[in-house]
Amino acid sequence: MNEMKGWRMKKIYTCFVTDVIHEGHLNIINEAVKYGELTIGVLADEEAIKFDRFPILNQEKRVELVKNIDGVFDVIKQNNLMYDDVIDELHPDYVIHGDNWCQGPMKAIRDHVEKRLNEYGGKIIDVPYTYNDNVRRIDARIKEKLGMPEYRRKRLKNLIRLCPIVKTIEVHSGITGLIAEKTVVEKDGEINQFDAMWISSLCDSTAKGKPDIEVVDLTSRFRTIDDVLEVTTKPIIFDGDTGGQTAHFVYAVRTLERMGVSAIIIEDKIGLKRNSLFGVEAKQEQDDIEHFCSKIKAGKKVQLTDDFMIIARIESLVLEKGLTDALVRAHAYVDAGADGIMIHSRKKEPNEVLEFCDKFREVNKETPIVVVPTSYNTITENELVEHGVNMVIYANQLTRSAFPAMVQTAKDILKYHRAKEVDDRLMSIKDIITLIDEI
Repeated sequence: MNEMKGWRMKKIYTCFVTDVIHEGHLNIINEAVKYGELTIGVLADEEAIKFDRFPILNQEKRVELVKNIDGVFDVIKQNNLMYDDVIDELHPDYVIHGDNWCQGPMKAIRDHVEKRLNEYGGKIIDVPYTYNDNVRRIDARIKEKLGMPEYRRKRLKNLIRLCPIVKTIEVHSGITGLIAEKTVVEKDGEINQFDAMWISSLCDSTAKGKPDIEVVDLTSRFRTIDDVLEVTTKPIIFDGDTGGQTAHFVYAVRTLERMGVSAIIIEDKIGLKRNSLFGVEAKQEQDDIEHFCSKIKAGKKVQLTDDFMIIARIESLVLEKGLTDALVRAHAYVDAGADGIMIHSRKKEPNEVLEFCDKFREVNKETPIVVVPTSYNTITENELVEHGVNMVIYANQLTRSAFPAMVQTAKDILKYHRAKEVDDRLMSIKDIITLIDEI
């Protein structure tokens, strides 16, 4: 009897992110209950999207899903990706997880958990990760569902609600879409991935060898979107240039919404398009407020859902018309129905953009602000958040990095009359094959 005094059941903990319980999860549960009482944590949506796909079910529904599993002692909410909240409160004797977190970006999570457990003698149990044909089929079905228009389209608004800042990267093809979809990094114990994709007019035109003056028609640009939609699940924001004539713009809105695109951004300029980074060096004319507002209203009128966003891009700072003009336009565009405001600048320093954000936020606390720090690229995402920015778009970096690399490779092949000298810079065929998923 004395031997039983002070004895307690061991506390076992694991964390699930999944929308579907499959045999891999059941294997972990069956292994866990051998050691003691199993508590399962369900990771918060805003933490899950830092490294995993966007959950189909929200945290509350995923909690209910896990509660129905036999052998589970308790289900709790895990609100910290690194397990700190759980370890502080629960002090588990063992944390059990699939061994897929022993490598790649997720290893940072494992290392942190192991360090915390070592503080009081807790241990990690790594279970062989289950990824057979059945699990693969389930994953494929979830991915297909995430890519469906009705799921993808609404995700941008959810991301704006959940994320401190929505990180968006330019894509212009299926392969760049896959880069945006699959790139996950760990730095200083934090895991990050891109949240959304930007279909840039500049980069789409450049990829087709055409100038950025709206010479690539909408039909061609929609084909680019189709290529990206086919291989990705993340929300898409479409660079709509000026939006064109109102009759054409409403057609674009209806088509993009039906395709599953989350937003279109249109700039308040008229006439032949010139890239904003030319500023006043090239002849550019800003639309009048009333006309641009009527275009926004027309676009909102033809929407079939509340999910699609029309974001107004203000060119006042680029055209050197000043902060007051930009603010007047911003408030007018919001009143006309714009779902967000993008403020643009070609200055090397972010001061005028930050001043705009601060002044706008004094009056409007809710409307999302979008920025494109192409020229003022020293500012960090955290600094932007401090000034009320909701979305940052890295608008052309993939295109601009790829072009010089390809030119150098072409030059070296011509120079050496063989391909050996470029091998060290090339992605392996194996890596290319694994990047592209088979059906």
